Parts: sequence; C-alpha cells; structure tokens
Amino acid sequence: MSHPSSVPANATRVAPPLEAARSYPAKPSDVYLFGTCVIDVFFPGAGMDAIRLLEREGIKVHFPQGQSCCGQPAYTSGYTDEAREVARAQLALFGGDWPVVIPSGSCAGMFRHHYFELFKDEPQTLRQVESLAARTYELAEFLLEVCKVEFEHKGAPVKVALHTSCSARREMNTHVHGRALLAQLPGVERVDHDHESECCGFGGSFSVRMPDISGAMVKDKTAALKGSGAAEVVSADCGCLLNINGCFEKQGDALRGEHLASFLLRRTASARKGGAT
Repeated sequence: MSHPSSVPANATRVAPPLEAARSYPAKPSDVYLFGTCVIDVFFPGAGMDAIRLLEREGIKVHFPQGQSCCGQPAYTSGYTDEAREVARAQLALFGGDWPVVIPSGSCAGMFRHHYFELFKDEPQTLRQVESLAARTYELAEFLLEVCKVEFEHKGAPVKVALHTSCSARREMNTHVHGRALLAQLPGVERVDHDHESECCGFGGSFSVRMPDISGAMVKDKTAALKGSGAAEVVSADCGCLLNINGCFEKQGDALRGEHLASFLLRRTASARKGGAT
C-alpha cells in the first residue's frame, strides 16, 4: 500500500515530539508500586529492591494485590478491547492521590500516554486516566526528581552499560534519569555501547510473533554490550533483561543484566547522604 502524499515515507520512523518539561512534587509519605507482570513472574527480586530503595527514603509503599498487566502486550498487538479491560482493572486499583511508581519505563509509558487512546470515548473514565497519568513515575525518574536522592557509592570500581527499552526511552525519556543516577556513583563508569538506542528485539509479543527477527536483533544487542568493555549490564526494563539474559545464556556467556534498582541498592551505602543504611 502506498503512503498518502501528505505523509512522509519514513513517518513511522520519526520519533514523537518530547512532552513539555514535567514539574515534580515534594517527596510524599506514601506511594503505590505497580510491579509489572514481568517483574512479578521473572524478576521478583527487582521489585523488592525497588521497594527497599523507596522505603530507605522514608516512604511507605502500597502494593495493591489485584494488579496484573498494564495492558501493553494486548494493546501493541491490536487487541484493543482486551487491553481496555486490563487497563480498566488497573485504574480501579490506583484511584487514590498517591504517586504510582513503576520500575519499568515501558509500563509507565502505557499508563501516562496510551490509556488516553484506550479510553478516548469514555469521558468519565478519561478523568481517571488523567489523574493516573499525572501521578505516574518511572522508578529512576521518581528517585532522582522527586526524592532528590544523593547516592554514596560502595564497592570496587566497575564499568557498566545501561540499556533502556525503546518505549521507555521515547515515551518517558528515562534513559536520562538512569544515567544521572549512575553518574552519582564515583566508582561506576557508564560506557556507551554501539547502537544504544536500538531495540533489543523483545518488544513484548513481537519476540513471540517474530522470533527470527527478534533473535537477530538481540544477537546484535548482546554483541554491542560485550564489545563495550562493560563488566556489568543494567536496565530499568525487565522485558529487555529477559531477552538479553536469555541470549547471553544461550551463547554460554557469563555476562548478565541486572535491574537498575538491584544495582543501585547493591552499590550504595545509603539512599541519601547522612541517611539510614
């Protein structure tokens, strides 16, 4: 099918404009944690480490037990009705005034951006969406901009590569927050890897529907990570970690990726200078 003359041929490759700079509130006493389905099933330790980082800041973390998926896999696969029902269930669980902290930029992006499209024809629900979107923060963003953390480094010097999922980078700009947190640690050197902004091949259901393409993409990504000279790999998105670590394991490589929350907790002495250990 040819493109309409008014639409550039590469329109699907053009990144959306960045949203206006966000204003941040004072550090709250309570937050919700949306743990994500991938963390719940495959990386529960990362979820617990995110809670520990927040609690170390003196914040009480509330985890609604009925939470499940943000709806992104269904939404990006074209199952809009199913995604809407999953999203509706999450909206019912986070109806208070507390911020919602998510240790995944892609799921945070779903809350902040795509729920508007799902419920554009439901004015009453849209008001809930607006409230949720305004209160949603990716974990690194929340620690940096709301908690104003000042980490103290503990441990030997190390080179790390930071991988950020595509939607997290383009929708939440959260690679910037991850870089800033790592930059607070004098013994941690963040090294760039080739084609850093490119997809690892996970893409949720994409890796299931297009396994050959996904496999080729993750091979490129792991080669770039190994070629960077990094001794450790960190990411704020566990879907990417699932794909990247699976490829490392298949290749017989000892290198593994770790969630940013786990890395930060392990490598810091306190969440704030002068704070409790």
